[in-house]
Amino acid sequence: MLKNKVKTEGLKKSIFENLLAEKENGLRALLALTGFANESLKRLITVVRVAENKELAKLLLKDKWGETEKLEAVKEWGDSRLENMIKKNEFFRKGLINLFFEGSTVPFLAQTLPLFELKKLSISKLNFEIPAMIDTLVRYKEKGSYSGQTENNPEFLIKTILEDLKIPFEKGDLEELFKHKFDEKRTMDFILPSKANPQIIMESSFLVTTSSGQGDKSKTEGNIKKLIEQYYPQAKFIGFVDGIGWYVRKGDLKRMVTAFDEVFTFHKDELDRFKDFLKQNLK
Repeated sequence: MLKNKVKTEGLKKSIFENLLAEKENGLRALLALTGFANESLKRLITVVRVAENKELAKLLLKDKWGETEKLEAVKEWGDSRLENMIKKNEFFRKGLINLFFEGSTVPFLAQTLPLFELKKLSISKLNFEIPAMIDTLVRYKEKGSYSGQTENNPEFLIKTILEDLKIPFEKGDLEELFKHKFDEKRTMDFILPSKANPQIIMESSFLVTTSSGQGDKSKTEGNIKKLIEQYYPQAKFIGFVDGIGWYVRKGDLKRMVTAFDEVFTFHKDELDRFKDFLKQNLK
């Protein structure tokens, strides 16, 4: 039905606004057409709500969504709240359609979204162009394997920094934990400069999605911190913690960051601070 409307009436925002307002599965159809996941959309809306970016806020008509929220009180909307906003707030609907029509042109989103996701905000998809449809199919099929590729993993960035600074490192089990706490130990992402002489022990967690497993992960890091203090009292235990998936699990995030001696994100300024930290703490 949507394809026929676009073909007969031309590509208009009003067609898609009416789709969201009048059709029960309107949002599903829009997401299927573009290949944008429902979870990714909820994350992106959370970003819009917390980011103080004027261009993005103007594009999505954020000031007409309702009451002003305090940043510390922002919690991610569930599916029912999202559906309710779509049905009852015409400005929210218009803002969503603006996002799919023009989102890829916003510099803030170009910096925030992975290119793999940004490409889904394409006007050619909304126009049912065949190459764009093929692109959607390919992205559906390859999303998991693409996300899992080493070069798309934030750990690859840490590895590159260490290699550029010519700092030796190893991955795997800490020897003392392997010997004495085998049931409680876990594989470490980075051990500097070596397992035999660990001075800095690093863990990395970048989460776009959110899950109950984050609670388990934050508790595990707390236990590992105690073991490191016991068996490697001279070593620093540091973490890279980033991603909107953590923003919406603030309790788990708080437990997570308190497990580390120092915490970094993948922001450029933070990476510079990380380099300084290495120079100051590696003997």
